[in-house]
Amino acid sequence: MQLYCESLTEYKRLPTREVKIGHLLLGNNHPIRVQTMTTTDTMDTIATVEQSIRCIEAGAELVRITAPSKKEAENLLNIKNELLKRGYNTPLVADIHFTPNAAEIAARIIEKVRVNPGNYVDKKKFEQIDYTDAEYAEEIDRIRERFTPLVRICKEYGTAMRIGTNHGSLSDRIMSRYGDTPIGMVESAMEFLRIARAEQYHQIILSMKASNPQVMVQAYRLLVQNMMDEFKECYPLHLGVTEAGDGEDGRIKSAIGIGTLLEDGIGDTIRVSLTEDPEFEIPVCKDLLKRYEAPRKAQGITPPAEKITYNPFEYQRRDTFAVDNVGGKQVPVVIADFSKLDTITPESLQSIGYTYDEPSDKWNISDAAADYVFTGNKILPFALPGTLKVITYPATWLEAEDKTKYFPIFGDSGYVTADAKSSLLNFVMVDCFNDETPVNNYTFLDQLANDPTVVICLSSTNQNAMQSVRRMMMELQGRKIKNPVVLITDSSWQTPDEHLIHFATETGALLLEGFGDGICLGYSGSALMENIQVTGRTYLPIKDIYQFTNNTAFSILQATRTRISKTEYISCPSCGRTLFDLQETTAKIRSVTNHLKGVKIAIMGCIVNGPGEMADADFGYVGSGPGKITLYKGKEVVKRNVDSLIAVEELVNLLKDNEAWVEP
Repeated sequence: MQLYCESLTEYKRLPTREVKIGHLLLGNNHPIRVQTMTTTDTMDTIATVEQSIRCIEAGAELVRITAPSKKEAENLLNIKNELLKRGYNTPLVADIHFTPNAAEIAARIIEKVRVNPGNYVDKKKFEQIDYTDAEYAEEIDRIRERFTPLVRICKEYGTAMRIGTNHGSLSDRIMSRYGDTPIGMVESAMEFLRIARAEQYHQIILSMKASNPQVMVQAYRLLVQNMMDEFKECYPLHLGVTEAGDGEDGRIKSAIGIGTLLEDGIGDTIRVSLTEDPEFEIPVCKDLLKRYEAPRKAQGITPPAEKITYNPFEYQRRDTFAVDNVGGKQVPVVIADFSKLDTITPESLQSIGYTYDEPSDKWNISDAAADYVFTGNKILPFALPGTLKVITYPATWLEAEDKTKYFPIFGDSGYVTADAKSSLLNFVMVDCFNDETPVNNYTFLDQLANDPTVVICLSSTNQNAMQSVRRMMMELQGRKIKNPVVLITDSSWQTPDEHLIHFATETGALLLEGFGDGICLGYSGSALMENIQVTGRTYLPIKDIYQFTNNTAFSILQATRTRISKTEYISCPSCGRTLFDLQETTAKIRSVTNHLKGVKIAIMGCIVNGPGEMADADFGYVGSGPGKITLYKGKEVVKRNVDSLIAVEELVNLLKDNEAWVEP
């Protein structure tokens, strides 16, 4: 039985209802639409129009504009008319916060409104209330009374609606009954959807956004399952990770959340939320969708799953035993692939976290230092850092003097027939379900099963590589094979952003399922370039592609919450309600806190995205008025109305007061 998608082993779009947004058709196997949100003051008509045009010309098919009150909602007419005057008819979306009146005005003007069930009508005072069933039903009736007028206006004017739940802004009522959970997010949206359906209104898109990709993915899957169970149909889905941040980290977190669902065929429109100008979000969206644009060769090599061996709605890491430092309860390891380097020197290791200091003859090891390096047929001509180990081909391993630092990697069934093996640790490569190896040829797995020295390395040369590796993981679970697994992902794309998206989507999706005790990222064909341009900003020589790759590996583990190696930032995109320069402030906070391993800091532009949407952050920096900042510990206010000129310094003091600070 398929739970939430058409197939776990092939790429197939989930069928959804067709929704019309102006002239744009969404869902029902139409192309996956790209959208973004303006960051200008909505009352500044010309600035909003010009930024919208930049987004449209970058490829946005929908543009969302904040409408927190009636005056902004009314000004949407001026914005729309100016865009039409300049020859642009791209559908506009009004982002509604707390004000039903603003939604009802906007719904008469533009093509789509977005409401958040946690804020719209429902209460959000961070109070725990024990509702009886009767009291709960009364609250639903109150919501129906306030929400139905908007539904009827949308139906009359042909306006589409997004019911957009955010993990961090669930209402007190939902929180009291369901807690801060994916099922609470789903029920929050389903309540509003039931009201709309009762009015025979179906021009609806839904979203389940969270800053934690794991929570986000589980919520979308549960939403699909619940809609299919209750309505026997699915409405189109808008995918996005909230407060993803900026730079590589923001792109990786977005790609993991959005990409995991796209791989399952889920999603009809996407928005990547970066703390950058909105037009820079569009290329990331396009890179995410490129994977699905090319015609897919015939699939079917990967056999369907007879039984799902894990719970896709709850995270549980696959049960494995430990082989050396791989598997068991240990964090996933990172393997750096140096096999394409002609010469490996101590300086080469600097790119993967090891810096050699010649005067003291010592190695400095960073928090993001790779655990293994694959050298192919090379033995390193220098003494290794204490924590680094080397993987080589079997013939080269035999020549290595120190068999406690060097370990062999075998090809699939080659391990079973090999004469010489390590008594400590052996890696075994498996290309999952390629043309030459149908499922009945994997009997060698049973021969190495539960060998206490074997780590299995899974990859796939299939176009549906993630699904093939996931299917092999289920094969291992079905055969009760508990050897740890390293995920091997190669990229044949060209640009750094394409590599970033590819690695994060394929590897991140598997890690979110609880699969993987290590990762190794590499490049195939011409993908390893002589020069690499990282996210459009900095050119690096070829030696530093290894630093880029290593950083990407650790960022993927960080975003999937499987290995924490650095500070995490939950940062909202700028929008028309932001009360300070979000990009500049985020950069400033990063510069003084980026050494605080494991600390989560939320940087929110205004009180709308404040204490709720920063979700599980340890500390928060939230705009509360022009030039004023409120500081939080968790969801509790610690200091109000801090002057923005000294707010970063006060944040550092807050970290010190709570013993979260260490000197850099």
